[in-house]
Amino acid sequence: MPVDTLSEVLRTVRLRGAVFYAVSVGPMWAVEAPPSAEIAAMVMPGAARVIEYHVLVEGTAWASLAGQPPVRLGPGDVVLFPQGDAHVMASAPGVPPLPFSIDWMRATQELPKPLPIALDGASLAWGDAARRPDGCSNIVCGFLGCDHGPFNPLLEGLPRLLHVPADGDGGWLCQLMLQAARGATGPGGGALADRISETMFIDAVRRHASRLPDHATGWLAGLRDRQVGRALALIHADPRHPWNVAELARAAALSRSAFCERFARLLGVAPARYLARWRMEVAATMLRQSHAPVATIAFDVGYESEAAFTRAFARLVGMPPSHWRAAPLH
Repeated sequence: MPVDTLSEVLRTVRLRGAVFYAVSVGPMWAVEAPPSAEIAAMVMPGAARVIEYHVLVEGTAWASLAGQPPVRLGPGDVVLFPQGDAHVMASAPGVPPLPFSIDWMRATQELPKPLPIALDGASLAWGDAARRPDGCSNIVCGFLGCDHGPFNPLLEGLPRLLHVPADGDGGWLCQLMLQAARGATGPGGGALADRISETMFIDAVRRHASRLPDHATGWLAGLRDRQVGRALALIHADPRHPWNVAELARAAALSRSAFCERFARLLGVAPARYLARWRMEVAATMLRQSHAPVATIAFDVGYESEAAFTRAFARLVGMPPSHWRAAPLH
């Protein structure tokens, strides 16, 4: 059976989704969002990483990051910020943004979600006071909490701004997110909204991977590459196996030198380094999600002794396995 390497890596990322805001905006508006690290404890307590996302349900909007050109969004488009960057959402580039207020977020933290918000210029209202502005656009905003190990190649390789247009097969997502925003206050609605958010992230990653240009580098580009993708599938299917460069090169139908050059060019690390890091990612996940003895985990990721595994884990992760298991997620 073919190995679905992307699904294997996604399974090591425990996602927790939540729709937080159902926003209606007027003809001219802009709002800034802080780095996710500044608000993570309020929106996703304990998450190792927080990803903010926005789904444009109707109308138009622009998303921008410092140092990058703004991106225009159409109905059904999704934009995510996988590396937690501060960003601005606006009706048009250059509109002065409404400053973010962490005091406002604290004051509204306990209100039922998703919280209706109306933004028209500098006028902001929420909850029962929110009234849809004339000619408004509607945006569903939320957060994804990700619990993962120290070397997740997918999350490390995602761009700072991930824009997924709604063209093709993406229109269904807009309808689901709108349903989540409208129905989250009913029985079971919160769980529905959370699962839809998680599905949205997986679908966004899949569609992003399918749109990568031919010259792209990174983990998803390596996964797509015929030769390197074969080697990655083998490593992820059986991290316990004592893989070596010669064996992986044969599977990729390349010489050792050509394989190492191609692998490093696409992924930015040598095959042996990638294998060691992935083993630590798998081990770190097992340490957090199971009560298996360290010796058992060591064997499951390819180490013949607990001592050798402990030394390798401490060298690559910066702490011994027992400390990782006991440490808080965030």
